[in-house]
Amino acid sequence: AGISAFYDGRRLYYDRRRKRVRILGIDPGIAIVGYGVIDSEREKMRLVAMGASRTPTGIPVEKRVEMVYDDICEIIDTYKPDCMSVEELFFNTNQKTAIAVAQARGVILLSAMKKNVDFFEYTPLQVKQSVVGYGRAEKAQVMEMVKIMLSLEKVPKLDDTADALALAICHAHASQSKIKDFYNLTKKKLL
Repeated sequence: AGISAFYDGRRLYYDRRRKRVRILGIDPGIAIVGYGVIDSEREKMRLVAMGASRTPTGIPVEKRVEMVYDDICEIIDTYKPDCMSVEELFFNTNQKTAIAVAQARGVILLSAMKKNVDFFEYTPLQVKQSVVGYGRAEKAQVMEMVKIMLSLEKVPKLDDTADALALAICHAHASQSKIKDFYNLTKKKLL
């Protein structure tokens, strides 16, 4: 009973007394988009679902981007997350891939906006810091901590799925403090 969240026109705020928050973590990509859904209740986290959306190579990028949008909308409709945690992009080599991934990331954020799901963005360094406790941790360390924190039998098969779960865990940690506001400060300044 009572209000569990309120919207101020730009941002959804959660009541700390709320029992559970469902978080959708997304690792953006054009070939593979990893996703992980967790329920977070104070310091306890439980896996709801994980997987990946794949688009075939050899078809136009605009068709692949449409497929990503449709798949993310379906995931949102199926699991009804309270919020979404998305990785900020970082590329230092292939510009062609960077543009296609950025386009896919754009429709991922669009799907969140269209479905009224609040989203938060985190850098890989922030995710590693939150999940492992060290911002320069190796991928294997992050994957092992995801397994431990969610009580999984084994590490998720796809890196993209493990990364998405790590993003959801990162937001679960950040949402319990004011650090999410600091992590997302740059975005707020742009709004």
